Amino acid sequence: MEDNFQKIANKVSFTTIIGNLVLSLIKLFAGIFANSKAMISDAIHSASDVFSTIIVIIGIKLASKEADKEHPYGHERMECVAAIVLAMVLFITGLGIGMDAIKTIIHGNYADIKVPGILALVAAILSILVKELMYWYTRFYAKKIDSSAMMADAWHHRSDAFSSIGALIGILGARLGFPVMDSIASLVIFFFILAAAYEIFRDAMNKMVDHSCDEDTEHQISECVMMNKEVKGIDLLQTRIFGNKIYVDVEIQVDSQYTLEKAHKIAEEVHEEIEKAFPKVKHIMVHVNPDRK
Repeated sequence: MEDNFQKIANKVSFTTIIGNLVLSLIKLFAGIFANSKAMISDAIHSASDVFSTIIVIIGIKLASKEADKEHPYGHERMECVAAIVLAMVLFITGLGIGMDAIKTIIHGNYADIKVPGILALVAAILSILVKELMYWYTRFYAKKIDSSAMMADAWHHRSDAFSSIGALIGILGARLGFPVMDSIASLVIFFFILAAAYEIFRDAMNKMVDHSCDEDTEHQISECVMMNKEVKGIDLLQTRIFGNKIYVDVEIQVDSQYTLEKAHKIAEEVHEEIEKAFPKVKHIMVHVNPDRK
């Protein structure tokens, strides 16, 4: 299972690295020769995707390591660390683009701003199509292996597609007689990058601080426990997300007349039933209480 996880992650990451390298070079070339700051900003955004994907590869590799003496609960949270680093890279990249755009808008001499050429327009359209395809490709495999870092990378591709839409609008506006629109497009790109960075950071932090599962998942676990006819009730059910895995603590009520051996057997059955029904559950602690009725 872990080998398959690693193989899929490496395949997707390698494909997107090659795609982003080619795309960023095309956009940089178009931005320089077609006099478009928005396209150059977009090229920088695509180039940052290469670095981001490398971070994802490292994070997934570390998260896939087996538990050891120093890390008895495994290394799944390393994927969250990778996602946080990725969010910070996105934020810093966007901040540089945003500051440059604001400077041009406030202090720039609009009459001296060069109108972007048709090459920048073509590059923007190409970028939108390619980045949207990368988003759906990465998202599909992120869901398949349940990888938060890879899903963060997918949203990075989507933010790049949005930024290319902003670049396209800016370039069109500049070519229609409003040169400052190119810089305004760069500013719009900054806000898209900022929003993506925030979402990635928030999701990773929730998984780092033992956030509980959603109510629907907890309700399904509760129903699974109560399917065992020997369980009279549930005194406590707690869940926590650990990387891309779930830890469950549950206290069940059984007949107070049962022997310790029988009560233990029921606890084992509940453990196995949860494990079978919820593949994401890595660890389950079942505590038995006597039925007080």
